[in-house]
Amino acid sequence: MTAALDELVALLDLEPIEVNIFRGHHTAEKRIRTFGGQVAAQALVAAGRTVDTNKFVHSLHAYFLRPGDPQSPILYEVDRIRDGRSFATRRVVAIQHGEAIFNLSASFHAVETGVEHSSPMPASVDPETLPTYKQRYAPIADKLGDWYHRPRPLDVRHVEPPARLRTDADSHEPRQQVWFRTDGALGDDPLLHACVVAYASDMTLLDSILVPHDLSFDDGSMMGASLDHAMWFHRPFRADGWMLYDQESTSAYGGRGLARGEIFTRSGDLVVSVVQEGLIRVLKKG
Repeated sequence: MTAALDELVALLDLEPIEVNIFRGHHTAEKRIRTFGGQVAAQALVAAGRTVDTNKFVHSLHAYFLRPGDPQSPILYEVDRIRDGRSFATRRVVAIQHGEAIFNLSASFHAVETGVEHSSPMPASVDPETLPTYKQRYAPIADKLGDWYHRPRPLDVRHVEPPARLRTDADSHEPRQQVWFRTDGALGDDPLLHACVVAYASDMTLLDSILVPHDLSFDDGSMMGASLDHAMWFHRPFRADGWMLYDQESTSAYGGRGLARGEIFTRSGDLVVSVVQEGLIRVLKKG
């Protein structure tokens, strides 16, 4: 396990401070606001730690209410809505400075047998043939500064150039594919693997909205933020193996955009479905 992955695992190891109350901390990296995937993953950790170990998360629905302060700890208050024989339901509110910044509902299900089918995995390329983050962004390394050089806990590889690097010769359809995995092995705790994927699911999904419009979150032309986030966990998986994140945007209008994604294991199993709406507010162009 790399130092960056160690840091991510530590980030997800919440501090219990009272019954149903946990405290989450931040990494040392400099951010204007807390990364939404971090808050979602930490909230899922808080929920999962109040559920029997024979039940596993199968869905979550969340709203991002206020920007998080990356300089202050986050308190996660868990409400044990229901504990049944097959299902458990939790509500989690993330609080900073006396205000709710995030709200999560999550459901956990004991393993059962049943009918099986799933969508086929779309065509893609082998992740090893794709540029790493540093190789992909090398042409603009000076512009990225410290952000380019910092260690990363996840190995993320775009099949096509990301939104900010696309040229006229590249596809500008509102979709993209990304391969990802942790940069090192994780343990066997299925909650940790689910929380890592929740973290990763917020990293690139809204970019699919930007591709047709030649916009980027960091070029000064717009401001964007996650508004809500939903995930369904269909099958067991490991986040330390390659996973294909197939993403598309189905609508953009009125300052908001909708994107959805399907996450497949390398062997072709559909393991997670994701839907997210984001704020897409154009400030200037060109």
